[in-house]
Amino acid sequence: QVQLAESGGGLVQAGGSLRLSCAASGRTFSTSVMGWFRQAPGKEREFVAAISWTTITYYADSVKGRFTISRDNAKNTLTLQMNSLKPEDAAVYYCAAKSSSGGAYSQSLYGYWGQGTQVTVSS
Repeated sequence: QVQLAESGGGLVQAGGSLRLSCAASGRTFSTSVMGWFRQAPGKEREFVAAISWTTITYYADSVKGRFTISRDNAKNTLTLQMNSLKPEDAAVYYCAAKSSSGGAYSQSLYGYWGQGTQVTVSS
């Protein structure tokens, strides 16, 4: 099993920045791909960004150029740097991990999930 714990959410004004972190524990060798997903009220959870063990990155079109995903395999941490935040970025952000490579965009393939952290963006 892998346990994931997010931190770093909060309230920020539009145009501002936030940095989310996710700490992984347990069978961390199972975190081949780690990603961030988000769910806004009344909407389905959607892919935000993902990164492979070898640091290949994947981004949703809506966040490209604004968000940066990174990981520290030695420390078992995942980070999402969010810049130029927009009101439409407001959501609960979830950290997720999967043991197999590939399929980074598909949330159904992720077997491990954190509890989520709230990001609120005021206009």
